[in-house]
Amino acid sequence: MALPMTQVATTEGQSESSKKPNPMSFVKDVCVVGGCGRVGLPLAMGFARVGLKVAIYDINQKAVDTVNSRVMPFFERGAEELMATLSLEQMTATTDLDIISQAEHVVVIIGTPVDEHLNPGFSSFTKFIDSIGPKLVDGQMVILRSTVYPGTTARTQELIARYNPNVDLSFCPERVAEGLALEEISSLPQLVSGTSDQAVKRASALFSKLNTKILELSPLEAELAKLFTNSWRYIQFATANQFYMLAQEHGLDFYKIYNAMRWEYPRTQGFPKAGFAAGPCLFKDTMQLASFSDNRFFLGHSAMLINEGLPQFIVNDLKEKVELGDKTVGVLGMAFKGNIDDARSSLSYKLKKVLEFQSREVLCTDPYVRDEALKPLEEVVERSDILILGAPHRVYKELKFPEDKIVVDIWNFFEN
Repeated sequence: MALPMTQVATTEGQSESSKKPNPMSFVKDVCVVGGCGRVGLPLAMGFARVGLKVAIYDINQKAVDTVNSRVMPFFERGAEELMATLSLEQMTATTDLDIISQAEHVVVIIGTPVDEHLNPGFSSFTKFIDSIGPKLVDGQMVILRSTVYPGTTARTQELIARYNPNVDLSFCPERVAEGLALEEISSLPQLVSGTSDQAVKRASALFSKLNTKILELSPLEAELAKLFTNSWRYIQFATANQFYMLAQEHGLDFYKIYNAMRWEYPRTQGFPKAGFAAGPCLFKDTMQLASFSDNRFFLGHSAMLINEGLPQFIVNDLKEKVELGDKTVGVLGMAFKGNIDDARSSLSYKLKKVLEFQSREVLCTDPYVRDEALKPLEEVVERSDILILGAPHRVYKELKFPEDKIVVDIWNFFEN
């Protein structure tokens, strides 16, 4: 399915015929830059799965060696099985930047970060384009894949044109949930945009090999669609967390109210549970949108204060009920969400820091996260006076806690 594309301009001074690629001149169909990570690797594997010759460029030699040895460097559902079926001819990884020149499509897994002042920074992105610019050749297609600040695609076109004006540029944002990427790249509609009609057609043709549901937009529309989506989810979680705090402050059972709201009532079925809204995307993208609005995105800022303040609220709430300074507190789950091994921007670690200042001792555990400071689950449960569920991993579902333990379950995961 393709929707009408709006506001897509052809690059001035370039004829469509002069930019047509010659597939015979490329050794690889796709090169995924930054491709050993959680966004790039599933995409590279997806392209290889449908028969394309895929190269991965990454600066992390250890990650490259791991991928080439056909070991998954992180958890992704179904990835280990697929990895074992892919030959090095189908998909290979390297730290050699020259590989970029050998691929018809260059997919870039680098976005615009947020700095310590919560403003998007473009300098690192500029440096990256300067590093790959000399490697770009006529007829190539560069595809921006990670979330970027609005206007980044247009600005990137200017940067690339300094090195080679005969390179197409597209922005095709990833939309998958971590842990489900291999499934969702083939099922969720793909947004496609480009700085020329030809760029849009080429990007659509490439991604249609993974998924026939293609939606064509202008670059700015696609950039905002991605940011709006993540900000919307962040605000939804903040709404649930705010209601949770209000109920707790008045000594009420939030989930009794929550269940009453949703019982056979269609207009509240999409209302999420309370819980930590964290990870490398939602907060960052909400702040990028706030910057784009000249800091008039009041909903976004309010959501940040609520979601980022939840760990402190939990600790303050405990202090009202017990002498926290005499207690050992255990945190169950340090990943930023359930059933993954990614602890980036995890609010469980923020909770740990607050607890270290307020309690006698803090013990943390997680079955997936790699952290030498973590303790075995049995030890944490046994030694802790208070247990707080940080990430609702499925493996915790059948846990039985001694009656003398205080259990804080903001997710209602245990449905007490």
